[in-house]
Amino acid sequence: MLNFLYVWLLLLQVNFPVEIGLLKPVFFSSHAIAVTALSPAPMITPQQALERIFTAPNIQANWFAASFLQQVSATQIEGVIQQVTQDLGAYQSVAETADGFEVRFERGTVLAQIRLDGNGQIVSFFLQPASAPISLEEAAATLENTPYPASLLVLKNGVEQIEVNAGEPLAVGSAFKLAVLAALQNQIQAGALTWDTVVELQPEWKSLPSGMLQDWPATSALTMETLAILMISISDNTATDALINLVGRENIEALTPRNRPFLTTREFFALKNPVNASWLEEYRRGDLAQKRQVLSAVPELPLPSASLFAGAPLSLDVEWFFTSRELCQLMGQVAPLSAMQVNPGVANPADWQDIAFKGGSEPGVLNLTTWLKDDAGNTYCVTTTWNNADQALDETALSQFYQGIISGLKR
Repeated sequence: MLNFLYVWLLLLQVNFPVEIGLLKPVFFSSHAIAVTALSPAPMITPQQALERIFTAPNIQANWFAASFLQQVSATQIEGVIQQVTQDLGAYQSVAETADGFEVRFERGTVLAQIRLDGNGQIVSFFLQPASAPISLEEAAATLENTPYPASLLVLKNGVEQIEVNAGEPLAVGSAFKLAVLAALQNQIQAGALTWDTVVELQPEWKSLPSGMLQDWPATSALTMETLAILMISISDNTATDALINLVGRENIEALTPRNRPFLTTREFFALKNPVNASWLEEYRRGDLAQKRQVLSAVPELPLPSASLFAGAPLSLDVEWFFTSRELCQLMGQVAPLSAMQVNPGVANPADWQDIAFKGGSEPGVLNLTTWLKDDAGNTYCVTTTWNNADQALDETALSQFYQGIISGLKR
């Protein structure tokens, strides 16, 4: 929902503006802020564009395509660049690699990807600090000393390498979408749906960001595969709610009986809206049948502003709860699907033959789940979840910690 994710990330063509698990990526989150573009940027190479970003006294809006600026403003980009140089010192150089660029600073290196359009304007931009490898023993010790609920599980070829609280159900934000994708896959294998089944976007499916479908016209034609790719790659909440309705809530609940009733993202947002507090209390007090009755009224309830989810944690008892083992089981089922191949999360694609990723976050909640395959054919599942009902988590630090665990697997 708020994506999360987890590090300095500006992958703006297809990355989550807010992921609260729903509202990521995951990463850098934002809402659109209007920026008046100047005259078109002169032609420039990607390497020159990166050097200009880190050496110019100010970020200029006309360096970026309008589609990019619809998601993140020049001012916000400038803030991220200032954070990088504050943490790592002055810019030194940029060098091209097989998968992008390495930007070197006085005290560290940042991995970068950048893409320009025909006018030399930036249409996608990704920054990820290179994390030092962390051993599994070090990672486990960190989790064991965390003062709030947290879990960790690392599998290699299906065998546990390390686990901390891997059987404890925790709130996982948008990582719940793995269960939706698994239920869709089951329905397709059963012949009830196909990947190219076409549906029309319905107004009642529209939710809050992250995503883009909430802004599309009703009756827009979409295939099951398109909905799945949007749900996973940019954590599109409207695509998610469409699939929950099309697959059937009961079919998803069969995969995760703990999460009954299985919430749509719209229901999640509506129940957390302060103006709907009486409905939230009724939902909390009710048995399963009464909870379902409350949810039947949700389509008429107002949604909050997405900005509500940018501060302190809100009622973490209304969420989606999974154990680390359950997440790795779901990831193992869906990892080969095309929807899982778009967004690699924090893993470096140059290091792995295949990567599948999904995470989730909202204030007080962060999950990162990655499936990996190395050149020798070994497969890994690495998942960690952190919950803090009292204050927001430091998602950047936790994402770098998680990236260090993945880097450590290559040692």
